[in-house]
Amino acid sequence: MFLFIPRKACQNLKTSMAAPTFIFLIVSAIWNVAAAETGGGGPRNISRGSSLTPTRSSSSWLSPSGLYAFGFYHQGNVGYAVGVFVAGIPDKTVVWTANRDNPPPATTNLTLQLTADGRLILQSPQGQGIPIVETSENISSASMLDTGNFVLYNSEQGIIWQSFDYPTDTILPDQTLSANQELVSAASETDHASGIFRLKMQSDGNLVQYPVNTPDTEPFAYWASNTGGMGNQVTLNLDNSGHLYLFNSNITLINITEGKPSKEDTIFMMRLDSDGIFKVYSHSLEGDGNWSVLGQSTTDKCVPKGVCSLNGFCVLNDDKATCRCLPGFDFVDPRNSTYGCVRNFIAQSCKDEHRSTENDMKVVENVKWGGEDVSYLELSSVTKEECKEACLKDCNCEATVFDNGKCSKQRLPFKYGRRSLENSNTATYVKVSTSDRPVILNKDPEKEIKKETRMDILIIGVSLAGLALVVVIISGVVIYRNRIWVHRMISEKANYELGDDVCLRAFTFFEMEQITNGFKHELGRGSSATVFKGIIPYTQKVVAVKRLENMPTEGEREFHTEVKVIGRTHHRNLVRLIGYCIEGANRLLVYDYMINGSLASLLFTARNRLNWDERIGIALDIARGILYLHEECETQIIHCDIKPHNILMDENMIARISDFGLAKLLKPDQTKTFTGIRGTKGYVAPEWHRKRPVTVKADVYSFGVVLLEIICCRCCLDWSLPEEEAVLEDWVYECFEAGELGKLIGDEEIDKRKLERMVKAGLWCVQDEPSLRPSMKKIVLMLEGTVDIPTPPNPTSFLSTNYRYII
Repeated sequence: MFLFIPRKACQNLKTSMAAPTFIFLIVSAIWNVAAAETGGGGPRNISRGSSLTPTRSSSSWLSPSGLYAFGFYHQGNVGYAVGVFVAGIPDKTVVWTANRDNPPPATTNLTLQLTADGRLILQSPQGQGIPIVETSENISSASMLDTGNFVLYNSEQGIIWQSFDYPTDTILPDQTLSANQELVSAASETDHASGIFRLKMQSDGNLVQYPVNTPDTEPFAYWASNTGGMGNQVTLNLDNSGHLYLFNSNITLINITEGKPSKEDTIFMMRLDSDGIFKVYSHSLEGDGNWSVLGQSTTDKCVPKGVCSLNGFCVLNDDKATCRCLPGFDFVDPRNSTYGCVRNFIAQSCKDEHRSTENDMKVVENVKWGGEDVSYLELSSVTKEECKEACLKDCNCEATVFDNGKCSKQRLPFKYGRRSLENSNTATYVKVSTSDRPVILNKDPEKEIKKETRMDILIIGVSLAGLALVVVIISGVVIYRNRIWVHRMISEKANYELGDDVCLRAFTFFEMEQITNGFKHELGRGSSATVFKGIIPYTQKVVAVKRLENMPTEGEREFHTEVKVIGRTHHRNLVRLIGYCIEGANRLLVYDYMINGSLASLLFTARNRLNWDERIGIALDIARGILYLHEECETQIIHCDIKPHNILMDENMIARISDFGLAKLLKPDQTKTFTGIRGTKGYVAPEWHRKRPVTVKADVYSFGVVLLEIICCRCCLDWSLPEEEAVLEDWVYECFEAGELGKLIGDEEIDKRKLERMVKAGLWCVQDEPSLRPSMKKIVLMLEGTVDIPTPPNPTSFLSTNYRYII
């Protein structure tokens, strides 16, 4: 039994002159006893051996007042999650989630335990103990406090962990967001996994909103407090009146919201919502009303960058954000326009001599784009028609942006687009196929879906009326095949585990849906593929499933052959391909899951910088993996897209090369190939642009760029830096020539001879002339320190034959 007495009623009882003091004490005692019966009366000592289950009355540990609770809560229709939520109101509101991107299995047979040996774990039916938090000391006890803070103690009652230090998408009164901490929005209102927006308290004192997986730079910001330069002592704070403000030592820098007079029966929170807008909410404990918005970062729902993803732009209709596609593009998922847009025609090759007669330019007015500049050539003093024609005649041009006489040629994809009257002088021209069907920019996706649904219902109704018996038979066969047979197959394989030496497994698309739980947990998205996290049910092996998009059906044989060749590669520095699925238009690849993410996140966005030895070990891992592809593999492979984003780190921090989507396979007697440009800007070897034969030395160039990035812990192209430092390889050579290598590593203490060796190896790799670049075998020897490295010349200068002995 839980007794909830409003604070206001208690106050009236306490202050009433007519009520004896002992009556108030009796009521207080009843309050404590009632709370104790539900597990909420003694949260100061949630002791070892305590446990919770999601389907019983003991599903959470309550705070003393019963306002907050820690434990299980429903998440959508998939099961339960663990976190902190507001329990003292009818609508449970989640304010913190444990392991938000690694949800518990979708089952009710779960147990949350504070074990006898001092661990807080989630016990699954298979006996697997999933840690809820990681602590440096064993847990002696725990508390759910009335502030909404869940706290863990050691044997001396010292705090060793608290949820306030690890916010997800919400902060509560008395909780702060400190330097380099950030909130990440939820995926949706019902799914508390990480979404696509973040709010970061930067170390310079500026509070800024960005899309996730972007640098902390101005082109990606869409809201800021403009308090930069105040230092790393600035914190974001929320008080008990809903007043949100930035605080530095003893000075309030800026009031973001004013709040309202404090009331004991009102609670507050600040949340970064799934739409990318942070809001301050209030809720009255008297009654069953909803949360009210006290203040927000913006009322314009098109302001957050990334609302409409790639090649889409946002239009504000009656305060509602609507996504539209560029001409010649369709939504990736018509039922969710925020997933972005893809071409609805096959782009022509630049080798086609008659391509200019098959393309046209379509216009989108008053749209502004953001993010990285994807222009590669700018023209001035031209008309709109001249701007269109310039792109139409340029095979590499995919779109142009015309703005007051200035024309910039662009390459796709476009990012962070929004239509606004403020941009009335801009026009975006997109190259489309003349055979493409007309594109109606003003169509409403929801109305189109409803229209298609009504037509489908009509067709199905007519078909059922005439072919009822056939439909029943076909339905029975399909159900038997896809349900009973697949279930039996999985049951028979219950004890089967994929070994490291087993050949590729061919999965059905139905199995892929089971493994990924309906493609629910998205890990990342590119221009032609989306990666999902999954679990193979009969082995409980965690995998990454890459779903390829817009691959033509006629390429099935080539795709099948390439998958088999890559599947035969086995090396500790390559991400292992476990299996694949080719079924109709569906093409999926199943890889080992790499728990520590990409090298890019560790080099460019990690809070703690990798030390020198770790970085050189990673460089050696990458070099050995490329060496295997070039010289030790049965079929020689040119990867074509070596970059930190395609280097993944496993649980032991061993680097593994991934993403062979652009790889080129060479025949046994073939050493070079001609092909269209592949790869990523900044990492592409010069011979790609010069239409010269491409060899394995293209990968050597890309590795050289990555090696210099590993040395300097920065991106190869960074236009926020001074002009002389923006292009990494040019700056590194200038520092090398001037004998100022210390500039590359800042204050880090490194053996100068080792640093010079690594820099010289990297500069040899990025030589413009492919024949002067070392082989990967020679590079491995350089990095291991077993060969002498001559002084490299300027990578972009004319090189004499005196250097050719390095190869």
